[in-house]
Amino acid sequence: MPTLYRRRTPDDDKGPRSFEMPGAKPHYNPDRPGQVEHIALDLTLDLGQKTCAGTCKIRINPVRDGLESLTLDAVSQQIEAVKVGNAKLDFDYDGEQLQVHLKQPTVAGEAFTLVIAYRLVQPERGLYFIAPDPHYPEKPVQVWTQGEDEDSRYWFPCFDYPGMLSTSEIRVRVPGAYQVVSNGELVETTEVGDDKIYHWHQKQVHPTYLMALAVGEFEVIQDHWQDIPVTYYVEKGRQSQGQLTMGKTPRMVGFLSEKYGYKYAFPKYAQVCAADFIFGGMENTSMTILTDRCLLDERAALDNRDSESLVVHELAHQWFGDLLVINHWSHAWVKEGMATYSEVMWMEQEYGADEAAYYRLEAARSYFSEDKSRYRRPMVTHVYREAIELYDRHIYEKGACVYHMIRAELGEALFWKAIQTFVQDNAHRTVETIDLLRAIDKATGRNLRPLFDQYVWRGGHPDYKVAYSWDGDSQLAKLTVTQTQAKDGDTSSTSGLFDLRLAIGFGYVGRGKTPKVEVKPVTVRIHEREQALFFPLEKKPDFISFDIGNHYLKTVSLEYPLPELKAQLKYDPDPLARIEAAIALGKKGNLEAVKALATALTEDAFWGVRAEVAKQLAAVKLDQAVAALLQGLQDSEARVRNAVVDALGEVKTADSYKALKTLAEKGDPSYYVESDAIRSLGKVGAADAEGKVKDRKKTLKLLETILKERQGWNEIVRSGAIAALGQFKSSEEALDLVLQYTELGTPQALRLAAIRTLGPMSTGQSKPNVERILDRLERIASETFFLTQVAAVTALGAMETDRAITILEHLADHTPDGRVRRRAQEAVQQVQKAIGKDQALEKLRQDLEELKTTHQDLKSRLEQLEAKAK
Repeated sequence: MPTLYRRRTPDDDKGPRSFEMPGAKPHYNPDRPGQVEHIALDLTLDLGQKTCAGTCKIRINPVRDGLESLTLDAVSQQIEAVKVGNAKLDFDYDGEQLQVHLKQPTVAGEAFTLVIAYRLVQPERGLYFIAPDPHYPEKPVQVWTQGEDEDSRYWFPCFDYPGMLSTSEIRVRVPGAYQVVSNGELVETTEVGDDKIYHWHQKQVHPTYLMALAVGEFEVIQDHWQDIPVTYYVEKGRQSQGQLTMGKTPRMVGFLSEKYGYKYAFPKYAQVCAADFIFGGMENTSMTILTDRCLLDERAALDNRDSESLVVHELAHQWFGDLLVINHWSHAWVKEGMATYSEVMWMEQEYGADEAAYYRLEAARSYFSEDKSRYRRPMVTHVYREAIELYDRHIYEKGACVYHMIRAELGEALFWKAIQTFVQDNAHRTVETIDLLRAIDKATGRNLRPLFDQYVWRGGHPDYKVAYSWDGDSQLAKLTVTQTQAKDGDTSSTSGLFDLRLAIGFGYVGRGKTPKVEVKPVTVRIHEREQALFFPLEKKPDFISFDIGNHYLKTVSLEYPLPELKAQLKYDPDPLARIEAAIALGKKGNLEAVKALATALTEDAFWGVRAEVAKQLAAVKLDQAVAALLQGLQDSEARVRNAVVDALGEVKTADSYKALKTLAEKGDPSYYVESDAIRSLGKVGAADAEGKVKDRKKTLKLLETILKERQGWNEIVRSGAIAALGQFKSSEEALDLVLQYTELGTPQALRLAAIRTLGPMSTGQSKPNVERILDRLERIASETFFLTQVAAVTALGAMETDRAITILEHLADHTPDGRVRRRAQEAVQQVQKAIGKDQALEKLRQDLEELKTTHQDLKSRLEQLEAKAK
């Protein structure tokens, strides 16, 4: 991979833009001068000076005669000498590529070893030195690498593209107090004075981007699966968190070995939790590096499944990514999609089918958000500026959904047969998308090119609107299905139409306290923009399921009568179908719909449905909905309470304020519930629903107290207080507090939250305060840490001033990271769009909020009167 460590992905209403930014061009693997057979690094690290010196030996077996020079990737290195044997070679070096002039032209099949002496001084990428500083004196001393996509060239000379596989070994000399972890087997550890030399050997072939090392004073936790050592490296004093976070790894190794039909292929599996790691995790061969932010304490483990998902994701890459290596970055979805789907697989294994289905829904929504708000693109494309741009929700979350659709198409037995064929046929080789299709055909005889043509080779997904009616005289059920994403009247190949066979379920509910539910399936082809489908049935169905099991990637808007929606919410066996019904009931917005939702909030067996129901109750805007939500605060499942407090932040009433204030003061067993209750309190308090200024002051005082007193795991709770302060957009007092926590020395997670909050907060501040915000963000944007730059971009992108554009453009021009560069350029477009809006819009928003409050009160009274009249 790498993966960013993720918990929530906010949605956006902006339309999709083109994926291809100015400067994008087709990318191909370079011509291959020969086969790299082995790479050997012999390095000495100076942890204090942040330097690295040593040699890189590359054994090359030429594939053709007559080559007189070789061109290697090597960025910002000091190249001291190049040899073959004892013969020094001439070379040219421009700071990015090393051109070596050979003494003798190559002879095909006659291997030789290139020896390059080089030095790194405070490298900016590839090799990262972590150390205490005046602002963070408690930070550990560590060194770690990050190679994907093309950053290995920053720490050793190489042919840096994924299609070149070789064995490798790394010898690293460090002070004796430190340990070194790397790929493969530990051959020996040698003491040399006060230093130690660690020698690691990777005997199975892999690409340069998976070569890695990590250095630190670690607590080591030893485990195993069968005869394979499974080891966890954590900072001293965090052993219990390491075991809690990674302790399921041996079972995961066994699970994936069975599912993929191939025993774990490497001599050990190590996981190193690194400080300041710039991603969530990186699946270096036999040696994953994880962010130390993933380490859980007991309280975080109550409702945090993200760390568990991260662990299984990176482990899955040991098959999809390390055992099977993509030949080109454009096919990264093959590995990232399966690694993300392994999260779904593990949820199913560990927690059941409903959990897996809901996890898959959240993955789909994450992709939908990107498709809607950023861009739409084919999953496979070789047109980009930098390969790292491809690492988005199209290859992770959409990729996982594509694997699930393959599973739905083939069925359980054939799907796993196809996956195992793919792995077994291509172990220790490079693959492309076509190899997956060939394995499916070989194992099952099925040709899934039509599915790939629609979901992989082009962008988008179907958006269905489904209407239902019943003709009692004719005993006919009528479904009208419209593909709203397609142009009306256009049936060409560029129309955006999807051609799928979907199962429609007609549900019948028996009688009694625990009625039997039967869903009768009918498979239909949906391929036109609008289709009227008629089904002769023996009796009227109680509910209708569109796409039984919800296996296909799509959006659905149900336009069913109220009785069918109520029955579906209550009785459909599929939790995702119940969620669709809840969403449709929320749109109905009447008292009968509220009653059905309120019942589901307390009675549905699956927490995911209850959480979704809470969201819909908040959207209804009836007093009765608020009363139902308040009952949801008693739910035993923290993730439901989390959804409820989020929902209460949207309704902004005196009752919601009181409930949230109580929870914010007393806390909750869950960090996330407590944090979100505080954030929602800020929303309601800032809205000043009671019209009393003292409530705003009380809220601000409580938030200040929380920030002073509630330090804790990953600063989740205090970050909720920062987000709450961000709701007080016109308050200088709130701004002063937020700015205080953007200073260096603030715990990193809390500081990043404060930085991000400055952007949306700026829209209500005075001009002098906006300048204060810009001054702070300009300073922060000049810092080099990746996550700090991302936070600054997020903040600046939410502002509405020309100076934000200037700062973003400067950052885009100077950052070494391609993803920061792209996000900064996208943020420039967002700010330009915001500046272009009519300034009267804010006044309209205020007027609209007043109208909504009045309308809610009148509507609630009307619903009560109608209920009494029945």
